This record gives sequence, structure tokens and C-alpha cells, in this order.
Amino acid sequence: MLITDIISGKVANAVYVIAEIGQNHQGCLDTAKKMICEAKKAGCHCVKFQKSDLTAKFTRSALDREYLSDHAWGRTYGEHKEYLEFSKDQYRELQAYSRQVNVDFTASAMDERSLDFLVELKVPFIKIGSGDANNFPLLKKAAGLGVPLVISTGMQTMETVERIMQTMAESGKQDYALMHCVSSYPTAPKDCNLQLIPMFKRRFPNVVIGYSGHELGVVISQAAVLLGARIVERHFTLDKSQKGSDHRCSLEPQELKALTTGINHFELSAVSVSPNEILQKLNGGQELEDALQEVEHKTILPCELPCRNKLGKSIVAARSLEKGHILQLIDLAIKVSEPSGLTAEAYLDLVGKELAGNIGEDEPIHGSSIIT
Repeated sequence: MLITDIISGKVANAVYVIAEIGQNHQGCLDTAKKMICEAKKAGCHCVKFQKSDLTAKFTRSALDREYLSDHAWGRTYGEHKEYLEFSKDQYRELQAYSRQVNVDFTASAMDERSLDFLVELKVPFIKIGSGDANNFPLLKKAAGLGVPLVISTGMQTMETVERIMQTMAESGKQDYALMHCVSSYPTAPKDCNLQLIPMFKRRFPNVVIGYSGHELGVVISQAAVLLGARIVERHFTLDKSQKGSDHRCSLEPQELKALTTGINHFELSAVSVSPNEILQKLNGGQELEDALQEVEHKTILPCELPCRNKLGKSIVAARSLEKGHILQLIDLAIKVSEPSGLTAEAYLDLVGKELAGNIGEDEPIHGSSIIT
């Protein structure tokens, strides 16, 4: 199955399943290849990694900070991320291996340099993760590159989602999908907010809606399909007990197989199944009931704040700037910053504003940095 057939609506009642390997490969190429093979055996259509250019994604202070964690692979956060980051040549090798086992290969573009590299690889689609869903310069660039996009919406308000749609429309972009997502690892059933899937379908009837889940187990993801999700993404691991913060909310091979098998047995239609029918069909208990509760609006949930505070992107100075300087786009960059600054949504609002003081390259820009 081709994701372009799903996104275009050519195939209406099928589900494209993505195994998010991310960085659960522990920095080992052989482990990554084994995971690709196991994901294919489990019935997935695609394996996905996370591509970052560290200096483009993070400020120097974010990379240099001491990283004290049971999950750390280095003394600093930069060393930790470097350990887990595959090179461009390694990406090409993994792509070639994926072709051998006949499974699609792609990655999330975590910055503009990584976006350019994934276009160069000619991947079937590019994922824009929740951490960049409010990074409108990246979204605008991605929309103009002629590659299908899959955009996650964790840690974002409905206003931001509407702005994503506006950005795609202004770029003439039609081949993209929107993923309901909650950026909490793992996500409690009560926070899964599955009813946002039919809400998205009603609000954006011409866009394919998917689900990127971080909950434990597979039943909630299967319910997402019955509600209308036509792309499903779940983190994947060979062993949940391994070192690394994503393993706990990932599916092991037998769970991933159970997810795809269950989905393949569904008789899907364009009409969302009611919560009561889903509970009956999936033998649901309290956790599924919690996941299916009514949702009035999409907002940033309290459970998402730790992720947003750690990996949400801020506006920083692209070069050293002096007091009194009038800001232009060339002066600004969007990165994960430590400490954080104004959130990425405010990027265009800063153009033409005057600096209240000197700011060094890679330093965050705050409201107090601007003369209003």
C-alpha cells in the first residue's frame, strides 16, 4: 500500500501503519536493521526514524547542559543526542535495507537541514513532529518541496492547528495528512482524547486524519481507526525494558502484530463508529471508555507540559545582535533552547521590532528583549 493512495483518497477504507523506531535503536545500526525486519513481519507499511542536525535543532546551551538521567548516553545532552544520531551514510544504508525487505522508509525532519536531506533521499513522505507543528517557517518550507507530509498536532491548540491548515492552503499544498497526537509518554487513557479524530474529520473534511499514539497497549489505537484514523503511528521497540525514555510507551513485536492484525479484520467505512459500538466491538473496559470520552475542544494538556518544556521550540538570535537593532527574519532562528524563549508561533510577529538590549547568537528572545 502507498501512503500517497491514502492521502489522496484513492484508497478510502484502508489503514497505513507506521512503526516509529525513532531512536529506540540505541545508536546501533544492526539493531535498527533488526527492528526494520521485525516491523515488516508485524505487518507495518513503513518504518520511521528521527533525523536531526543537532546544531540546527538545538542551541549551544541546550547541547552543553549536563544530562543527569538513567536514560543518558552521554555526559551532556549533546553527547547523548550525538550517540543516538545516525549519519547520512547510515541513513542511506537503512533505506537500502528497507527496500530489500519491502517496507517504506522515512523519518521526521527535526530541522530545516534534515528536511533538505530527507528530500534528497526521496522518501515517500516526511513527518513533521508535534515539536515542530508550530514551527511555521519549517512547515512553509516543507509545504513547498513537493513531498507528501504527515503532521502531528501534539502540544498544540486548535488555533495552531487552524494555522497549520492555513499555511498548507497558502502554499497550495494538498498532499498531506494531520495526526491527532498527545505528547505524553505514556499517555493515560483519560488524556488520549480520541474524539478529536471525528472532530478533525468534521472540521477538515478534505484532509486525511491519522493517529500517533503513545498509550500502553493496542486497543485505544484500534479504536482510533474505528473513529476514522487512516494512518496509525506507534513507537516500536524490541524490548520495553531497554535503556531509553521512549521504550516504555512503545510496542514490542507481538503487540505491533496484534495491532495490525486487529486493524486488518475491521470492516471500515467512511462513517465513524459510535463509542458504544467501539466498546462492544473491542470488548472495552474502563480505559477504553476513558479514551472515548467527549472532548469539547483541543488544547495543550497538563500531561504534555513536560515534553513541551523540554523539546518545544523557541525563537533565538541567529547571530549576535546589538541593542536598538530592528529585527528581520534573517536575525531569527527556531530551536530547542535552554533556557526557553518566546514560542515559535511568534516568529513573524517579531519582524520590525526593536531590541531592548544586546543578544548573543543562539540566545533566546523573550518578551522583555523587545521594545514595545
